[in-house]
Amino acid sequence: MINASFAGLLAGLTLIIAIGAQNAYVLRQGLRRSHVGPVVILCTLSDYALITAGVAGIGTVVKHADWALLAVRWLGVAFLAWYGLSSAWHARRPSALDASTNANGGSARGPIVRRTLALTWLNPHVYLDTVLLLGAIANTHGPSGRWWFALGACCASTLWFAGLGFGARLLAPLLSRPRSWQVLDLLIAATMLLIACELALGA
Repeated sequence: MINASFAGLLAGLTLIIAIGAQNAYVLRQGLRRSHVGPVVILCTLSDYALITAGVAGIGTVVKHADWALLAVRWLGVAFLAWYGLSSAWHARRPSALDASTNANGGSARGPIVRRTLALTWLNPHVYLDTVLLLGAIANTHGPSGRWWFALGACCASTLWFAGLGFGARLLAPLLSRPRSWQVLDLLIAATMLLIACELALGA
């Protein structure tokens, strides 16, 4: 049981730590101190749902739902391209960004929640990695061990998103200048656009 949970923890961290659109957004919100709680909770609960689905065997259905993955793929391309271009546009106005203040008052929760959900669910890689791959690995641990594996993977998601979101404020002193935020926005824009291109090319 403990071995299965530890294996799930390691597998979950291995997949989730990779730099991606979702992680970039969580980091940005953490640095801005803007609705970090809801963002972290949404990302974590979404991972719980995807991990549970994979362990329960939904991965077999997803594997054969080519049309659904294709639709999600192109929706993801459109959204990531839009978000990347928006970040690049924001980088043109670095004076509007400030790491030293709490941005909750100036940012509506609704749009942030919608962006978080879109970055999480409009990414076909999340179904291939979290549902199919983790589901397949979990089922090698047997009928009971797979759920201990799922528990470990869920713990990995909790630790990662909480650490990334709430720990980001430790970097705030390094990003107290508008120029630093400008560079961060450009890096996020590049990440989003690169992933959009990879999805469009079927990578």
